[in-house]
Amino acid sequence: MSVTGTIRTTARRAQNAMTPATYAQGDMDILTKLKKEHRELQLLLDELVNTESAATRRTLLRKIKAALVPHSRAEEKVVYDAVIALKDKEAEQDGKEGYLEHHLADKTLAALGEAGASSVEFAAAAKVLRELLKHHIREEESNIWSDVKDNFSDEEREQMNRDFEAAKKKVKIPQ
Repeated sequence: MSVTGTIRTTARRAQNAMTPATYAQGDMDILTKLKKEHRELQLLLDELVNTESAATRRTLLRKIKAALVPHSRAEEKVVYDAVIALKDKEAEQDGKEGYLEHHLADKTLAALGEAGASSVEFAAAAKVLRELLKHHIREEESNIWSDVKDNFSDEEREQMNRDFEAAKKKVKIPQ
């Protein structure tokens, strides 16, 4: 890891340690909410990759879909669209890249749904999904979040969280 990467990682860990853990649901900053959901999803993905039980894999896949699909759609609508609307070339690229990575995650989720839960294909797709989302989350928490922090006030980020929660409730999860 580069010196810059080490500094960023250390700064991010320090910020995480200082972030308050409890908020009223509607008062939470969107970035705090997203971080919480990212960590929960990463744990589910680790569990999916590390289990060989077909029944457990099917259960985890349902949980991952139920968490990931509403998160992604609401994040696109509330966060990415706001970042793209800034009319900053780099911010626009960050938002478009996020959309593309979500699309790839959707395709990988579909492949998981089509593969037999005890198959090698399932294990491979689970690993690919975990790595894709690990990369996506790392970039998002660096690039997109910088765009959000630099361009939206605390109050606007709290409103983004309320909008995010409302948008998630409207998403239909594919079977």
